[in-house]
Amino acid sequence: MTHVIITGGSSGIGMAVASIYAARGARLSLIARSGDLLESAAQKLVSEYGAGAGDIRIEAADVTNEAEVGAAISRCIEALGPCDILVTSAGVVEPAPFETMPALSFRRQVETNLCGTVHAIRAVYPDMVRRRKGRIAMISSGAGLIGIYGYSAYCASKFALHGFAQALRVEARCHGIHVSVSFPPDTETPQFERELDQRPPEASVVMGAVKPWSTDAVAIKIVAGIDRRRFEIYFGLTLFLLGRFGPAVRPLLDWWFDRAVAQSRGR
Repeated sequence: MTHVIITGGSSGIGMAVASIYAARGARLSLIARSGDLLESAAQKLVSEYGAGAGDIRIEAADVTNEAEVGAAISRCIEALGPCDILVTSAGVVEPAPFETMPALSFRRQVETNLCGTVHAIRAVYPDMVRRRKGRIAMISSGAGLIGIYGYSAYCASKFALHGFAQALRVEARCHGIHVSVSFPPDTETPQFERELDQRPPEASVVMGAVKPWSTDAVAIKIVAGIDRRRFEIYFGLTLFLLGRFGPAVRPLLDWWFDRAVAQSRGR
């Protein structure tokens, strides 16, 4: 039976991915910071998606703490067996112009989105290497493909995640491990609702032009990409073109972004 470990699995995209694997009969380990949300997620997977209560493991842990998340993943593996698929969905976004963003906020986004992903992967990678099998799915963002006003820390962390995924893919392939990285657009999650309250108006004139995706739609594409062993998973034509032809199309997008931001500021 496949064992899927998901960080950030208590809500949002992580929970939606978990529901797909639950319906397939997989064993699931969910890791997040809130024990209460994890309990609710586990109950929902059993009652609505047919998961067996004995096939779900929940662990409250902060991915920014390498020792803490490593120990949590070790307990999941001890309980449900080796990790076959790791999905790193834990992330945080706190938009603000760079000059007003607290240093702690900038560091928190980098440590969660980039370092938290690395910590989780480090916890499963050696065993995957020994078994010469496994799949690792990192969740970046459309903001990992182009810079956005007010998202300097978030973009930095997600751009870096793409670079990490590219390098790890080459290494992991030698050991029979498949790596993927996805670039979701705005997605209707609890975090997205909080983000909108903080989003600078200059960013809203650009990002608000695109309708957010549902968590289910994003999760379906992520799981399909994992199944098909795709390295990069895109959502919609714009992000696909940006990912494939970034250097060619970015100047045009930069011009449009700059114009929209200037107009929003009355310039």
